[in-house]
Amino acid sequence: MTDENFVSSEDVPTQLFDWGTLKWMATPDVNGSERFSAGAVQLAPGKGHELHTHPDSDEILYVISGEGEQTIEDETREVGPGEMIFVPAGTEHGTINTGWQPLQLLAVYSPPGPEDVLADLPECEIVPAGEIPSRDGK
Repeated sequence: MTDENFVSSEDVPTQLFDWGTLKWMATPDVNGSERFSAGAVQLAPGKGHELHTHPDSDEILYVISGEGEQTIEDETREVGPGEMIFVPAGTEHGTINTGWQPLQLLAVYSPPGPEDVLADLPECEIVPAGEIPSRDGK
C-alpha cells in the first residue's frame, strides 16, 4: 500500500460524489491514525456539501484554493485561501463552491469516523487507488 508516514493522493482510493471528491490520507486504515483523520477535498464549481452534522467528531476545514460559502448553523460567510473553519461536533454546517475553479480544502476530523460514514452513502462511488475519477460513468 503505502509508507504510513508519507502518503500520496495516488496511494488512497477516491470518494467520488456529484459535488466533488475526497481522498482520505490519514485514517486508522491508511496509516494507523487513531486520533484524527485528514484528507483532501475538492468541490466542483457551483457544487457543495448540503447542511449536515458529524455528531461525534469536530471538523477543521482549511481552504487551500478557490472560493466558497461556509455555513455554520445559521451564519454564512465567504471563505478563501488561507482561512480555517472550525466546526464543533454536532454542529450543522455546509460548504458551497461559489467560484469558477475547484474549491480545494484540507478536512480534518477528530476523532476519525465521518469519512467511513461518507463512504457508506449510496451516492458515493469508490474509485480505487491510482485510478483517475471520471464523472461521466465510464
